[in-house]
Amino acid sequence: MGIEIERKFLVKKANWNLTDKPEKEFFRQGYLCSDSFKTIRVRETDTKGFLTIKGISVGATRQEFEYEIPRDEAKQLLDKFSISDLSKFRYKIEFHNKIWDVDEFLEDNSGLIVAEIELSSESEEFEMPDWIGKEVTGDEKYYNANLAVRPFKQW
Repeated sequence: MGIEIERKFLVKKANWNLTDKPEKEFFRQGYLCSDSFKTIRVRETDTKGFLTIKGISVGATRQEFEYEIPRDEAKQLLDKFSISDLSKFRYKIEFHNKIWDVDEFLEDNSGLIVAEIELSSESEEFEMPDWIGKEVTGDEKYYNANLAVRPFKQW
């Protein structure tokens, strides 16, 4: 069984704007199914596709199964079967031997920047960059599946 332990934080934009960043990657992702118990997501990047199934979150932990699929199949699934979708740029930043995924959301979620870190346990300690702000782990309005149907600009 796949397990994801992930904490999520808002990003301080002023500090983020001063940060040296690696090359960003474009993500388009959509949801084939999304309810309170599971999400089934398709993601298309510039070069790959992914199918991901996630279970209900308990704290910062949930079941996760992710499979790489051909990019053209991901595009077809998104175009034909997605019930909601969103787009974003992702940066992968290493800080104190941990990888942070920082997402700058686009379109109706423009202006929202969220950072996530995957951990080996919920109690694992880690250093935070100066651009990390308020923790929003467990706040459902920041779940990507929810941002796809109730975007940031509607708050």
